[in-house]
Amino acid sequence: MIRFYNGKTLRFEGGARLTADEVWTDGGVISYVGPAREDRPAFEREIDLGGDLLLPGFKDAHTHTAMCFLRSLADDMPLDRWLTEQVWPNEAKLGAEEVYDLTRLGILEYLSSGVTASFDMYFENEANARANIDCGFRSVFCSALNDFDKDVENIEREYLRFNSLHPLISYVLGIHGEYTTSLGRMEYLASLAEKYKAPCFTHLCETKSETEGCVERYGLTPPQLLDRLGFFRYGGGGYHCVWMSDEDVALFAHRGLWAVTCPSSNLKLASGIAPIERMRLAGVPLAIGTDSAGSNNALDMFREMYLVSALQKVTESDAAACPADAVLEMACVGGARAMGLEDCRDVAPGMRADLVVLDLKRPNMQPENNIVKNIVYAGSKENVRLTMIEGVVRYERGEFFVGESAERIYDRARAIMRRIRG
Repeated sequence: MIRFYNGKTLRFEGGARLTADEVWTDGGVISYVGPAREDRPAFEREIDLGGDLLLPGFKDAHTHTAMCFLRSLADDMPLDRWLTEQVWPNEAKLGAEEVYDLTRLGILEYLSSGVTASFDMYFENEANARANIDCGFRSVFCSALNDFDKDVENIEREYLRFNSLHPLISYVLGIHGEYTTSLGRMEYLASLAEKYKAPCFTHLCETKSETEGCVERYGLTPPQLLDRLGFFRYGGGGYHCVWMSDEDVALFAHRGLWAVTCPSSNLKLASGIAPIERMRLAGVPLAIGTDSAGSNNALDMFREMYLVSALQKVTESDAAACPADAVLEMACVGGARAMGLEDCRDVAPGMRADLVVLDLKRPNMQPENNIVKNIVYAGSKENVRLTMIEGVVRYERGEFFVGESAERIYDRARAIMRRIRG
C-alpha cells in the first residue's frame, strides 16, 4: 500500500474540485480518499506531497507511439506528401523489434508528461503490447484496417487476443480512415462492430481534401457515410474532426460519439482548427490526443490543452470559449471514457491507481490563484513530479522505473535510425 498525504487532490465527480484529502492505493486500486485517519494500516511507502497536487493521469486519446522515430525527420510538408514521401516509406523499414524499442521510447515521454494511458493506432501489435507490458504502461490499441492489409481477418483475431491478454492492454475496432479503406472493408469492420456490439474509431475529417473526396465518392461526409454503414451503431468516434459540418456535429451529439482533437498536429500539418467549442456546446463528448511525434513533434498534453482552449478563443472571437476546467476534464476524464477506461477517470475509491503528482512549487505554478487554470494555461512537463500506473511508480523526479535505463532505450532508438537512414 502507498499513502499520499499533506497535499491537494483534484477530483472530477461533480466538476473539477480541489480537496485536502489524502489518497491510499492498494495494489493497482485506489482504496481510500479522505481526511487523515489515526487507524492507518502499515504502508509500503508514504509520500509527503508537501503541498503538491495529486490528480488522475492525462490520457493521450490519439497517438501512434512508435512513430517517435520520425520526430523532426518529416517536417514542413503537407499531409499527403508527409504520408507518401516520409511516413509510409520509412515505416516499411520497421519490424517487430524496432516497434518494440520505439514504443518504449515513446512511453518514457508519456511518463515524464504525466500521461498514464495512450490510445495507440499502429502495427506489429504483439511487439507493441510487449513494450507496454514490460514498461508497466497502460495502452488501448485501435485497429487500423485499410486497403494495404493483406489479412483482413487478423483484426478479429487481435480484438479477441488483446482484450484478454493483460490488464494493461485493451483493443478497440477501427479503420485507418475512409480515404485509405475501400467500401467492402469498411462494411466488414461494421459487421465486426455488430457482432461484438463494439464501438469503432477512425481518423475522421482531418483535412478538407479528405472530406471533399468522400463527398465526391459517396455523396456523404465521412461521419455520415460511416454512420450509414453501421460503423457507429455501438458508439466510438473520430480522431481530429476538423472539417465537421453542422450535420456532422449533430450526428456526433445524437450518437454520443467522441471527437478527439489533436491541435498541435493539425496546426503543424496545416489541416485546420477543429470546432471544439461548437461541438462542446452541442453536447459532443470530447477528448484530447497528441497524434504522433512525427507530426506534432511532442507527446505533450500540456501543450495540447493550452492550444485546445486558446485556438477556440480566437476562432470564436470569445475569450470565454473553451474554459480551462472543461479542457482539463477532456484530458483526464474524457480521454478515459473515450478509451473505455471508465475505472481510470478519477481519484476515488475503486478506481485504478493511475495517478500523477504535479509540483506546485515551480515558478510557473505560483501564486496559487487558480490551480486548475494554471495547469492548462501555465503548466508544463517540468511540473510532473511523479507518474503512477496501476499502483506502481513508473516515473519520479526525472528517474524512470520501466525495467531498464532510459539511456539504453535511447541507444537502441539511435541505432534504429542509423539503419533506416543508411
